[in-house]
Amino acid sequence: MTSAAQGCVFCAIAARQAEASVVHEDETVVVFMDLNPVTPGHLLVVPRKHAVGLEDLDRATSAHVWSVGHDMARALRRARPGCEGINILLCDGEVAFQTVFHFHLHVIPRYAGDGWTLKAEAPERERSLLDSDAQAIRDAITSTD
Repeated sequence: MTSAAQGCVFCAIAARQAEASVVHEDETVVVFMDLNPVTPGHLLVVPRKHAVGLEDLDRATSAHVWSVGHDMARALRRARPGCEGINILLCDGEVAFQTVFHFHLHVIPRYAGDGWTLKAEAPERERSLLDSDAQAIRDAITSTD
């Protein structure tokens, strides 16, 4: 285990060395109930291999995490009581509200009147600035391939 992974609660859960209410597991990921759910049924999809964030996650594992997240969202809609909506949330970095520094995908069932909100004022951005942002991102895409 790497020094970054030592003391990582999600690594311990993945290794079955820490307690969790596991919903699904395979050779790549483990899915368990969030200990501090924003709504009942809030799940975390966690790769077994330690990765702090998106930059540390290989493509195959990333694709599998999202695929399992999709499966879990579908299961939440069919579970009793079924939810009315789903939020899929990724917090990548402290500034993005990441609190456990082992990559994880939140799958959050939503219910009418559940009280959880995501509110932000998002002013419209000028087209020239959007075009500039788009070019910078296109440049970054080609530099990472």
